[in-house]
Amino acid sequence: MRYLTAGESHGPGLSLIIEGLPAGMPLLASDINVELKRRQGGYGRGARMKIEKDQAELTAGVRHGKTLGSPLALFVENKDFKHWETVMSAEPVPEKNEASRRVSRPRPGHADLVGGMKYGHRDLRNVLERSSARETTVRVAAGAIAKKLLAELGIKVAGHVLEIGGVRAQIDRDYTVQEIEQIANESPVRSLDANQEQAMMDKIDDTKKKGDTIGGVVEVVVGGVPAGLGSYVQWDKKLDAKIARAIVSINAFKGAEFGVGFEAARKYGSEVMDEILYSEEDGYTRRTNHLGGFEGGMTNGMPIVVRGVMKPIPTLYKPLQSVDIDSKEAFTASVERSDSSAVPAASVVAENVVAWEVATAILDKYQSDRLDVLKEQVEADRKRMKEF
Repeated sequence: MRYLTAGESHGPGLSLIIEGLPAGMPLLASDINVELKRRQGGYGRGARMKIEKDQAELTAGVRHGKTLGSPLALFVENKDFKHWETVMSAEPVPEKNEASRRVSRPRPGHADLVGGMKYGHRDLRNVLERSSARETTVRVAAGAIAKKLLAELGIKVAGHVLEIGGVRAQIDRDYTVQEIEQIANESPVRSLDANQEQAMMDKIDDTKKKGDTIGGVVEVVVGGVPAGLGSYVQWDKKLDAKIARAIVSINAFKGAEFGVGFEAARKYGSEVMDEILYSEEDGYTRRTNHLGGFEGGMTNGMPIVVRGVMKPIPTLYKPLQSVDIDSKEAFTASVERSDSSAVPAASVVAENVVAWEVATAILDKYQSDRLDVLKEQVEADRKRMKEF
């Protein structure tokens, strides 16, 4: 299963094409729109989210509420395009209009300068429009569809915020995926720690007053995962590696870790490895889940636990020094409309990109053109794994 996205931040809209979905899966536009709305929420979002009310339009691959097995296509309109029709026109425009909203002062930490150098764009808007996090809208749409598939197989995915700008949630127990989903959806910062919510919001407000931005840490948990997804036989078949790539591919994300993560460097092996247990009722399980559900690049049947770190958004209302690519003189960087913190929204994006990777791994292992046959295969394999 694979997908392609297309579209610019202030263009007419964003497109998504998915190939490889099994036929017969129930799917409505409303299933996708629920996730798109979650992405637009969260404390710290900017004015753009007041303009855009994202709605997916399914244009191919679904008929009468079920997937056909053919490529699925959808479109999400950019409501703000009406203010950018000339600037973002696909057709040639007069030279004076072409210069409108031209960007020649790259923002430190963004794709502007290197993208311009790579593709020869003298107007850096050609770079920033595509490199914008607006593209994650349709990545979330892809994840929403993946979540529908996973739900059919008894697999649930949920994400939450662990830290914003140094204010960290204190998690004192293990939560089920259902609990994470419920609590995070009710929190303005998607935190499981109600005692830290206000401190996180205060940090965002203080940062906004300073014209600055802050990052944070998000966590995604996947429950009900069958053992044996991914493989150890080749480096590029390891599912944890694919999930790490997906996390780091999200705009502004700089790292990923599983289970105890980088803390493993400060622990003994006896404190990190998960002891193996067996019972007739549950089959093989682990006493702990320090490794985040992976051994040898494969799922071991425990919940997948992955965290991603997001740097502060590079668009600052108190911009840093840059260089004008026309004059080569020092100037402050350009300013585009942005958020002071998008960590809560980023947890939703992370949740959906992880869902996509898990769903793809399912279809890699249990190749099937039909949902009913796929469900039979997964259930039969769960039984085999349990009886091994």
